[in-house]
Amino acid sequence: MPIFTYKALDQAGKETTGTLPAENRASAVNLVVQQGLYPVSAEQQQEAAAAEAPRRTGLLARVRRVSPASAEAFTRELSNLLTAGVSLSRALRILTREASQEAVRKQRTAIHDDVVGGMSLADALAKWPRSFPPVHVAMVRAGEMGGFLDVVLGQIADFRSRERDLKGKVKSAMVYPTVLAVLAAVVLVFLLTYFIPRFSVVFAEFGGTLPWLTRLIISVSEMVIKYGFIILIVTILTVVVVRRLLTSESGRRALERAMLRLPGVGVVVARFALVRFCRMLGTLAGAGVPLVAALRVAREAIGNQTLADAVSRAIDDVQHGKSLARSLTGDSQLFPPSVIEMVAVAEESGRLDRELLRLAEAYERELDSRLRMLVAVVEPALLFIMASVVGTVVIGMLLPVFTLQELIR
Repeated sequence: MPIFTYKALDQAGKETTGTLPAENRASAVNLVVQQGLYPVSAEQQQEAAAAEAPRRTGLLARVRRVSPASAEAFTRELSNLLTAGVSLSRALRILTREASQEAVRKQRTAIHDDVVGGMSLADALAKWPRSFPPVHVAMVRAGEMGGFLDVVLGQIADFRSRERDLKGKVKSAMVYPTVLAVLAAVVLVFLLTYFIPRFSVVFAEFGGTLPWLTRLIISVSEMVIKYGFIILIVTILTVVVVRRLLTSESGRRALERAMLRLPGVGVVVARFALVRFCRMLGTLAGAGVPLVAALRVAREAIGNQTLADAVSRAIDDVQHGKSLARSLTGDSQLFPPSVIEMVAVAEESGRLDRELLRLAEAYERELDSRLRMLVAVVEPALLFIMASVVGTVVIGMLLPVFTLQELIR
């Protein structure tokens, strides 16, 4: 059993230390309280902690499958319990007991033990980044420091729900274009590896000179058949290298800048970032978080480092005394002039939080409209490209049929 070293105060306020065995930190704190002491800290001894590390690592690995919906439900239910006056430790214990899935129960048990052991809720949630992103942990930390944790948790749950809906719209909009692209690739590979080689044998029997388009298609087909495995390996290696490059700071920024320059796509990316920024900043401002702290958290919610740089500059300007509206004028792609004007009016009237949330809803509707329009353009474009490629291959292989008599001679 792990050994914990504790510091505590007795009835006279004198500090005392000692060690005791306990299953976890929460149990150690309870044992100290049972001795009539007031615990200050309880830390697991290094040897036991080293033995505990593999178990903790295994636990983290086993709960990776906790769904975002479960994390959202946990956040909303915890907010409801705290609003009803239930203490944080008791609320966590209730939610742990009500968990129906083993992975969810283990995660909530770990969070409960950390909080009861003296850790803040934000630090306890930060150990589970797959379920609780850093931006949400920062909101929880702000709520704990400001004394409005229940309000912040409810707002996080609402924010996650809206984020899930918004991302769902983006993903659903990309399903059909992706299916078309995959279908075009499959058809093209089938033609190059099965259809064309059989026509090539027929043309070779007649001899004669084939049209240049037919010769080109046959050459491509022969290259795919002969070097197909090498082409596959090179493609996989290229994907791996590109993914590694995109994980670097410079590679990610280069991709973000390229996407922002694409016609149609750039506006959608910027509007998506604006919706997330306005909703997060409005949520935090409505909860009473100071503007500079709220801006720092909202910057992390943008999801695009190139656009987040504009918010970083705005934070510096706000710290030097400028208004929020004037500070956001540096990037018209992320913050259009109309948004700046509405933010300026909202600052003057003292309803910045409500206006930001209204802007988020308004631009979310615009984003939905732009996504539909983009898909409406992409779908026929992909169909045209697919038909052009397949049609070119078919026409190239049928051209010799029109001159079949010459080939026979």
